[in-house]
Amino acid sequence: MRMSDRWVGRLPSLPSQRPLLVLLDLLAVVLAAVPVLGTVHVSPVPVAAAGAAVFLTCHSADLYRPRLVLSVLEDLPRLLLAAALGTLALVAAAPRIGVTGDPTWPVAPAFAAGLALLLVVVRTAAYTTVHGLRRRGLAGHPVIIVGGEPVGSALAATLLDQPQLGLRPVGIVERGASARRLPVPLLGGIDRLEQAMTDLGVHDVVFAFPAPPDAQTVAVVRRCVERDHQVFVVPRFHELMGATGTRGTEVVQGVTLMRLRRWGHRPLARWGKRALDVALASVGLVLAAPVMAACALATRIETGPGVVFRQTRVGTGGRPFTLYKLRSLRPDDEIESATRWSIDGDARIGPVGRFLRRTGLDELPQLVNVLKGDMSLVGPRPERPHFVDAFSRSESRYADRHRVPAGLTGLAQVHRLRGDTSIAERTRVDNYYIENWSLWSDVKIMCRTLPVLVRAPRGEVGAVRLGSSAPGGPTGRPR
Repeated sequence: MRMSDRWVGRLPSLPSQRPLLVLLDLLAVVLAAVPVLGTVHVSPVPVAAAGAAVFLTCHSADLYRPRLVLSVLEDLPRLLLAAALGTLALVAAAPRIGVTGDPTWPVAPAFAAGLALLLVVVRTAAYTTVHGLRRRGLAGHPVIIVGGEPVGSALAATLLDQPQLGLRPVGIVERGASARRLPVPLLGGIDRLEQAMTDLGVHDVVFAFPAPPDAQTVAVVRRCVERDHQVFVVPRFHELMGATGTRGTEVVQGVTLMRLRRWGHRPLARWGKRALDVALASVGLVLAAPVMAACALATRIETGPGVVFRQTRVGTGGRPFTLYKLRSLRPDDEIESATRWSIDGDARIGPVGRFLRRTGLDELPQLVNVLKGDMSLVGPRPERPHFVDAFSRSESRYADRHRVPAGLTGLAQVHRLRGDTSIAERTRVDNYYIENWSLWSDVKIMCRTLPVLVRAPRGEVGAVRLGSSAPGGPTGRPR
């Protein structure tokens, strides 16, 4: 046993290496500033600015994210850049120092050299510590590999031989594989993966070219991501990807692994999205109140009583809710309201109704749905139960759109996937939005919605309006 392993074994388990690395980098900044503080009496403000610059540089350079391969030599160019930018921040925050007002730049080279050296030293110590913890099983994770010969078994053998990488293979999932040729136990086919992860207490999984069908594998990958497992995949042509330095990729003895983005819809993120919805919808209702009142009065004059149109739509988890709109025409009966795909072009629509639909003003009452929690400002557009049933039978993954709240606008809308467009394409885009969601993506979609409405040609406005439904039939093909 190595001497370093003996003392490392006495340390507590580290749930994440990120806090340790951040703390050590900031400690390096402080230690590098001690000689400067002792000679020219620099205030703590420029030192804090240098620390912030080092943190932001290392964060943007991916030096704080969880990694399998930890190497100071690989990180050296980025550490030197962090030291340089930290020095510039120090000089910018304190162009003159001391009681005599001497310029800061004469001490900058000493600070930069000391900071670079300390960053390398503390990183070396941190990586050595993490490697020791991983070798002793205190900081690693059990992992199941999906895929056998040749990539999966070779990767399993490498991880067993190099425990400092932090992944300990406990089994391989592959249909038709031979257990005698695998370095770890064969757990069965891919249909056994999720149960095996539960039984063995495994949170990490690597997909390494499992046997087809690919559609089944992709569905399992998506479920693993949604359950917040850490998912790695070996991409096609992985032999050519290691040299590109693509963000989120790591090379383990010639095998490139891509770490998939963790599931974004965690409780804290959902609360953030809800807070944004409530804040913007409240402001929107206050600002739009005079406009809605004028529209309601015009609608009352044109169509008679009942200016607010209520319609059942399908929301989160497939649960129905009542959606509010300003009425643009009065349907003949409830059957027409529930099953007619679109009323655009209907001769019964008067000038007011056409204006409301063309401008999207008939959708403003849906801000109330947002406040009630039935909808979000951004998400897949909600559809009526009749069409949800039809599309769920005809379009793969259509029902997956209901994993998140329906939206007043969405990614499909800003890509003009309304009107005479494919339901399959909208389904694909909506699910892409869900699986790659972030709060910033919602902000971007909201910013892009108004320009799309403004730029729409007169004959295409109905195709991009916030709440429109395409005039295609239940199969998603235009009539």
